[in-house]
Amino acid sequence: MDGADRDLLDEIQRSFPLVVRPFDELAGRLGTTPGDVKSRIARLRAEGILRQLSAIFDTRRLGYSSSLVAMEVEPARLEDVASSVNRHPGVSHNYERDHAFNLWFTLAVPPGADLDAEAGALGRLPGVTSMRMLPTLRLFKIGVQLEMSEERKREVRPSEPGREASRAPFVPTERDKEFVRQMQADLEISDEPFAGPASRLGITQEDLFAQMARYQELGVMRRFAAILRHRQAGFSANGMIVWRVPEGRIEEVGQMLGSFPQVSHCYQRPTYPDWPYNVFSMIHCRTRQEAAGVASEIQSHVGVDDYRMLFSLREFKKTRVEYFVEAPADLRVPA
Repeated sequence: MDGADRDLLDEIQRSFPLVVRPFDELAGRLGTTPGDVKSRIARLRAEGILRQLSAIFDTRRLGYSSSLVAMEVEPARLEDVASSVNRHPGVSHNYERDHAFNLWFTLAVPPGADLDAEAGALGRLPGVTSMRMLPTLRLFKIGVQLEMSEERKREVRPSEPGREASRAPFVPTERDKEFVRQMQADLEISDEPFAGPASRLGITQEDLFAQMARYQELGVMRRFAAILRHRQAGFSANGMIVWRVPEGRIEEVGQMLGSFPQVSHCYQRPTYPDWPYNVFSMIHCRTRQEAAGVASEIQSHVGVDDYRMLFSLREFKKTRVEYFVEAPADLRVPA
């Protein structure tokens, strides 16, 4: 990647223009031509750096139930178990991490499904010795943006304003579901890329943009943006920093952690006798040394001494949940 690639990736992660001719607008922002923007996006996608360019929806606002799941798996069976877990259509992220709980994945199930039962079936796979459900008790932040340009890297300090999630009731209609199905698809690279989904929905492009704005206001759609593949983009040290926060400080610490631009996710989760950490935050760095420095700097601000960082050792699966296109779970153990 050259400097122009990095500038483009920073721009489309942060603010993709929701207009009829978005690549023209991007070209104007970046001082280049629409053809150059489209060819760079096509190349970055083909090289596996750009994973997806689409609407990003909120799992819970769509009525799905979800949880982070930590498993302790016999090392000799880890790959088999990971392969079986990956077959579940509600599993979007699945990693080996450097801990006794060595397999970590996210599981989401549609409205009406039993999350505990689905997770329980996975927990009975041969080789799993224990499992902990770690659902979100409080969301403080979610929104990955990898800083591609070294020149624009921000200081490690709590500098981003907090955002209050919408509490307005929302129950998706069949029309809402069709909208989600259309807009969660990867955006085509053409002069008017929104023309296709608008036509399939039977509305104008202006109506499409208005509906996306409404979904954002309701918290149903978090944003429309590019999602990168971390490792291909140069961010191989993905650290999950878990904190043991005194009960009376969870709100304060969670809000502060969420205000660091280096933190992409921050949640309160339940504890167990063998897992005392109640606040989780994610950072994405190029090296473990850099990650350790970022974690230390964050710790100096939040003032919580009991924390540790778990790195992902292997990525078994990383995709997006496809909402309202459910397929039955396939939990066969590989032969």
